[in-house]
Amino acid sequence: MLITQQWNQEDSEYIRKKVIEHNLSKLPDDVKHPVKNISFILRDEGGEILGGISGTIFWYNLHIDYLWVDESLRGKGYGKELLNCIENIARENRCKLIQLDTFSFQAPSFYRKNGYEIVGVVEEHPNKENQQYYLKKKLTY
Repeated sequence: MLITQQWNQEDSEYIRKKVIEHNLSKLPDDVKHPVKNISFILRDEGGEILGGISGTIFWYNLHIDYLWVDESLRGKGYGKELLNCIENIARENRCKLIQLDTFSFQAPSFYRKNGYEIVGVVEEHPNKENQQYYLKKKLTY
């Protein structure tokens, strides 16, 4: 056996595939859902990207990967609109849960105002003055 340090896309994808296979073998069929990548992009009239949200749906769960709005547009409702768009897709796909993480210098209060609950905090990360928050929102039908 030999352990080597290296990174390449092919090996990383293989490891990811094996973890997914293992996970799926442990779950009942009723929680399995095809993986879907979702994004909504906010553009100005000239086509420049000024915001967006992206996420991944799996196991009837939406994980929000990124939400960004250009500083010139913050506080004008575009973040909430983008969040509503992706939440609607989660509902259309019968997701039961939405998860995300954010830092104290990003948007924990924004998410809490939009119905997200803090489920975990990593103190002093990425530095002594900040925290990383993990949040969830349960969807009911």
